[in-house]
Amino acid sequence: MLSLLASSAPLFRIGWLTRNRRARSLEARSVSHAAEQSVDDGPSTSGRTAEHSSAAADTPLATDGEDTIASLVTGGSRSGAVDIIRVSGSEAVQIAQRVFWPQGRFRFNWQPRSQRIYHGSAIDSSGRMIDEVLLLAMLRPRSYTREDVIELHTHGGGVCAQRVLRACIEAGARPARPGEFTLRAFLNGRMDLSQAENVLQLISARTATAADSALAGLAGGLGQLVSELRGDLLEILAELEARLDFDDDLPPMDVPALVEDITVLQRDIEAALRTSRQGNLLRQGLQVAIVGRPNVGKSSLMNSWTGTNRAIVTDIAGTTRDVLEAGLTVSGVPITLLDTAGIRSSCDTVEQLGVERSTAAAAAADVVVMVVDAAAGWTDDDGEIFDALWGRDGPGSSSCKVRGPALLVVNKSDLAAGTKQLQLPLLAKETFQAVVQTSAVTRDGLPDLDAALLKLAGAPQLAAGGVSWSVNERQAEALIRAHEALGAVGESIAADVPLDCWTVDLRAALLALGEVSGEGVGEEVLDAVFSKFCIGK
Repeated sequence: MLSLLASSAPLFRIGWLTRNRRARSLEARSVSHAAEQSVDDGPSTSGRTAEHSSAAADTPLATDGEDTIASLVTGGSRSGAVDIIRVSGSEAVQIAQRVFWPQGRFRFNWQPRSQRIYHGSAIDSSGRMIDEVLLLAMLRPRSYTREDVIELHTHGGGVCAQRVLRACIEAGARPARPGEFTLRAFLNGRMDLSQAENVLQLISARTATAADSALAGLAGGLGQLVSELRGDLLEILAELEARLDFDDDLPPMDVPALVEDITVLQRDIEAALRTSRQGNLLRQGLQVAIVGRPNVGKSSLMNSWTGTNRAIVTDIAGTTRDVLEAGLTVSGVPITLLDTAGIRSSCDTVEQLGVERSTAAAAAADVVVMVVDAAAGWTDDDGEIFDALWGRDGPGSSSCKVRGPALLVVNKSDLAAGTKQLQLPLLAKETFQAVVQTSAVTRDGLPDLDAALLKLAGAPQLAAGGVSWSVNERQAEALIRAHEALGAVGESIAADVPLDCWTVDLRAALLALGEVSGEGVGEEVLDAVFSKFCIGK
């Protein structure tokens, strides 16, 4: 066996990853797959024959035989001009024929054509008109769920939509469960599980950058990467299993090339995992507490940073008595700023409560920004605040109340021209991971503050602009297990363990990657994913 491993004569495709793997970035993968997806699921073209369309429509679906479902897919706001009701399933067309009366001469035996819009009336079970509507028909497989889908566009305000939805249910549809339309799209192969999760991310996006990231994932970025990784693993596994049965008939295996192939796969997984922090920031945002002694310009800084007059600003120390919130977006990351009361000893009961809330806000924040006066420099009062929040022994000590990273803002730089450089105690230097000079009046230094904040949050690349897809916690957990399984393969090769042990770990990596895209996942995983959706999506 040792002589076999020492040989470098190649067999089949071992080593092909490192020799022929395309040097494409993760972003290029998502763009490429987006183009393929648009061709696959887009409207028919002159090259698509009627025979092809008919064959596609007759292809069995995983949801054949399931109930036809219906739901309001718009928000149902009373101020909206239009509401949309979606019906999906094998009986969608028949239900549409029962609740819709088309305008024009051809009313009897009306049959909708796919990708067509019809104007007419919605009727109830007694034939009474309940609204004037538009009907959009999207017949299988050219629909969101790949089933027959009918959308009824009603007048807004809520009442009309509810009446039409009730008519659809009376005509045979069942109310859809949360996320059921997207679940059917997944089950019918319209999208993989990672794309389905990006539908939810797109709906819940709080910024345009978060929406762009979700769209990149919806276009298939992560799914395309996982598909490539699984294909590569299957190539390796096929050769190794062939050797288990026909080892004596095959030339020696190029083990160094196999090790390099495994390393390439691990690097791709690591690159995907590095997007996790970026995705979490775009989805969850950051909570940033601004702390400091009274009258150093905390409220002025918040107003200038957010471009609002959220906080009252006066020359009287202790003006802010409670924690004030204001929001802004930094490179697509939603930030919640917490302007806290100046921390100091006080006999005023109200101010004491404000100081307690300031301390609690700092303890719970993702990032703490301590503000000092540039002209006054680091004072004894600043030292007392530092000790109260970070303790006399600094971060990690039992007396430290702050759990997140911290940066120091030297404010009022416009009033400190010619003053000597700020001198910090050694423990403060070690605690603050960045020091930024700002002027709330002139707004100088605010871009530097944005960049420092993103760096502290673990996603400095967002400051440079540009965003691609990202992995969520569920996907990251599966990718980590795949990476660990590949690492175990490398260890088995190095330890010269039997070949069949290599295949066990390769199969474990395949299963973990399949969980990302949804191959072979159980009902409990699907329930956990789709229960987060709203009804109608």
